[in-house]
Amino acid sequence: MSVGSGQVKQAKPKKKFSRGKVAALGVALGLALSLSFTACSLVKSKMQPRQQESTISETTTPTPQEQLSPPEDLDTQVSRIVGEMTVEEKVAQLFFVTPESLTGMGQVIAAGETTKKAYNTMPVGGIIYFELNLNDTEQTQTMLSATQEYATERTGIPVFLAVDEEGGTVTRVGGHSGFTAKDPGNMRAIGDTGDTNQARETARTIGTYLADLGFNVDFAPVADIANSSSTTMSKRSFGSTSQAVSPMVAAQIEGFSEAGVLCSAKHFPGIGGAYGDSHTGAISSSKTIEQMKTEELQPFYTAIDAGVPFIMVGHLTVQQATGSQLPASLNPVMMSELLREDMGYEGLIITDSLGMGAVTQFYNPNEVGLQAVLAGADMILMPTNLQASYETVLAAVRDGRLSEERLDESVHRIVRTKVEMKQ
Repeated sequence: MSVGSGQVKQAKPKKKFSRGKVAALGVALGLALSLSFTACSLVKSKMQPRQQESTISETTTPTPQEQLSPPEDLDTQVSRIVGEMTVEEKVAQLFFVTPESLTGMGQVIAAGETTKKAYNTMPVGGIIYFELNLNDTEQTQTMLSATQEYATERTGIPVFLAVDEEGGTVTRVGGHSGFTAKDPGNMRAIGDTGDTNQARETARTIGTYLADLGFNVDFAPVADIANSSSTTMSKRSFGSTSQAVSPMVAAQIEGFSEAGVLCSAKHFPGIGGAYGDSHTGAISSSKTIEQMKTEELQPFYTAIDAGVPFIMVGHLTVQQATGSQLPASLNPVMMSELLREDMGYEGLIITDSLGMGAVTQFYNPNEVGLQAVLAGADMILMPTNLQASYETVLAAVRDGRLSEERLDESVHRIVRTKVEMKQ
């Protein structure tokens, strides 16, 4: 019966075959059908293999190894990176040095194979550049880009690339030939206006042109209160009272952050009213900690509240506060007890340059970096001899004078800051 036409067709009369012919026909027909199905099967398998695989793939549950792992949270990522470091690599991360100190060259204005080899050998945490390293925009961008590439290849995390760019008295880029950025001028002029918006915009401007060059850290703003006869500090500081300085410091931290550049409040606990010059010898204050809390420390409290990523510790001796002539940069009372515990600072503590006379008179230059870390510093800025200082710290870890737990505390802070900087 055929359904297509709606009519019933009459079947034709069947022909009769002999039993032998029927059997022979059956064998032939069976063989033909068998070959036909085999050929169709082969053709089908050649034309549609991906369709069959796709069907299997769609119905197969992936194994746990094939499933994507969830992204690491920040703590897990930092712990993993630190856990994969050798002790030698951890110690290297504590150092913040000039490119000359890293490479052993007299003047560095480019980053080629010498820089790459030096960094692979000693993967320091940060490099600070000065005017002698910076000729013009293209040269600086090329040098910093290459350096950052070497660092990331070596460690998997960025290297801090820093400069002192306060404005006015202390500038390395703004207003210098070879660069289009203008010198923003001394911060005292901004402080005198009382305009925090101007302070914020100035920091954002500085941060923007530094970031364009490849820098990711600016050792500014100055949080010192200029309440002494120092003419230099009176220009660098925003003012002579905590009421004038504190809001300006907070505004600049915000401005640098908006520009994507890390910054550092300096010089803890406040050297604006100190006697002497830390570059050549000891500087001191006769105040107690309680007295400093009402004035000199106020801008640093404000900076901490504003989330400042670095605080640079100066070489100020405060004997009335600590009972010791050791400067703050080597003194556990000032860094571990006051800044870290009492004031609750959780960011990076970095020393001022450890090549200054204010610290080398207390310890052998090769020992100064170790003493700073033992006192609570996370990063060692510009030791006199990088290799000797590095070996001293490494030996202290190996013999137990500096516990690996204490080392890991600082390295965790350094790595965390760098990972956050990448995000």
